[in-house]
Amino acid sequence: MSDDGRQQTGHERLPGRQRRRFPGISSRAYEHPADRSALVALRKLSGFDTVFKALSGLLPERSLRLLFLSDSVRVSERQFSHLHDMLLDACYILDLEKVPLMYVTQDPRPSAMCVGLDEPIIVLSTGLVELLDEEEMRAVIGHEVGHALSGHSVYRTVLLFLTSLAVKVAWIPLGNLAVTAIVTALREWFRKSELSADRAGLLVGQDVRASMRGLMKVAGGNHLHEMNVDAFLEQAEEYESGGDLRDSVLKILNVLPRSHPFTTVRAAELKKWAESRDYQRIMDGHYPRRGEDKDASVSDSFRESAAGYASDVKSSKDPLMKLVTDLAGGAGDLGGRVRRGFDGFRSPPPAPGDAPGTDA
Repeated sequence: MSDDGRQQTGHERLPGRQRRRFPGISSRAYEHPADRSALVALRKLSGFDTVFKALSGLLPERSLRLLFLSDSVRVSERQFSHLHDMLLDACYILDLEKVPLMYVTQDPRPSAMCVGLDEPIIVLSTGLVELLDEEEMRAVIGHEVGHALSGHSVYRTVLLFLTSLAVKVAWIPLGNLAVTAIVTALREWFRKSELSADRAGLLVGQDVRASMRGLMKVAGGNHLHEMNVDAFLEQAEEYESGGDLRDSVLKILNVLPRSHPFTTVRAAELKKWAESRDYQRIMDGHYPRRGEDKDASVSDSFRESAAGYASDVKSSKDPLMKLVTDLAGGAGDLGGRVRRGFDGFRSPPPAPGDAPGTDA
């Protein structure tokens, strides 16, 4: 139950502990700076919502709604009632008045998504429902409700449409290039939006260890007795700081086709935010309200986004990011460092005895 002791209806399986509620909270409170700047700018565009609604005939929203209604199980007081209770509770904590529809669909892969233009739909896979415990699932449902509150479902639906379009126009060279560029940019934004939604999940669950466990299970399966959260976070540290410039390039190439950041990275980012002053201020009741969204400054949001990226680059232990920082700081011998960083892409040098002109 939530902080006011509100009783849930249906099959009561929720932990008996108090959690804070955030009346009127704006999604700006938990959004990653890059996510927030994009959303504030889009919300300021006159007629933006009208244009997207006009596109609804082209986008697959109606098809998705019919598909889930006909071939999935709709969560309610009579079906998956414990998930229904969690959904109501998540909407109550984040003060989302209209509760989204939620479905469970047969898929052994653990996954969840929030799609839709006019009304968001949350979809959980059976693989995820079977994998997570109550507290871990609470964080996931909070994550998806966070997507709905931020309006991410609109852009996720557009991304699904454009991804499908990219396949259809693959035979048109210039058309494919244009769509691919848009999809790549949307994916970069969406990866940041996932970090935002992870924060929303933490605000709902208010149990950072449960959020960590959920991400760890998505990565390694239901073998919690064989895994360790601290060791999992150490993997994120090793991933970020290990290797050389070759590895930095490979990391970029690996993440480009993905809509989500890697799970170890998400866990590390969430832990960092949970320990931040921003999180504590929200928990203390100090956060932007939804009624103030219309007055949010686009330029301020972009400055915060730029500052966020600059801070990430400055604090990053990735070899490429450290090189960028050194470039900005005017460090010497950068040419030599670049050559050494990429030496592995070239053939190994000949042995001293094999080089021409050397003594035997």
